[in-house]
Amino acid sequence: MTLKEVIIRRIEQLCAENGLTPYSLAMLCGIDKSTIYSILGDKSRNPEVATIKKICDGVGITLGEFFSTPEFNNLEQEIK
Repeated sequence: MTLKEVIIRRIEQLCAENGLTPYSLAMLCGIDKSTIYSILGDKSRNPEVATIKKICDGVGITLGEFFSTPEFNNLEQEIK
């Protein structure tokens, strides 16, 4: 699984936990809806940490909590 795929899964998980659609997540976080859809789709390959921070703020979690999942912990090292 790639970093992008894990980020998408985490955002989808947060949406499900909070009863949000991608559109309502964008509105809650003060992010343009196209930004959320590009992260969830194929346009954005590497979402900015500042955008992920806005998502965290919107759903009331820290960056640490966002990245503290087994999926992130089990990512393969990209530099070998």
